[in-house]
Amino acid sequence: MGSRKRESALARKIANQDVVKAALNDCPSSPRKMRLVADIIRGESVDKALYILKYSKKEASNKLEKLLLSAIANWQAKNEGADIEAANLFVKEIFVDSARQLKRLRPAPQGRGYRIRKRSNHVTLILGNKQDNQ
Repeated sequence: MGSRKRESALARKIANQDVVKAALNDCPSSPRKMRLVADIIRGESVDKALYILKYSKKEASNKLEKLLLSAIANWQAKNEGADIEAANLFVKEIFVDSARQLKRLRPAPQGRGYRIRKRSNHVTLILGNKQDNQ
């Protein structure tokens, strides 16, 4: 590895030291439905986001709650011995991308077939500290 690459890798590592990431790939629900719930928790503190997801009626909220808990566990693994309440974690970024579509045929009148697109999505969740953001 060259010196410039090493320096940029070190700078990237220092910049991402307080940032924690969790990803959910190939989740079998439509990206549009997942984005409705993701938009609600974007920018919220971790406690409030967990509360919102726990009491939401949407199907996607269960999956996002597990993803948020995974991100918190990743933060704990990265910062051993640190206190979560003192860290002031919040949902820095959350984005939903579309994944592959399963294409199926449904019988239709007069011998035709209608195409059904079973969509799936990828969700990426990034947690950050409030002190670093301000």
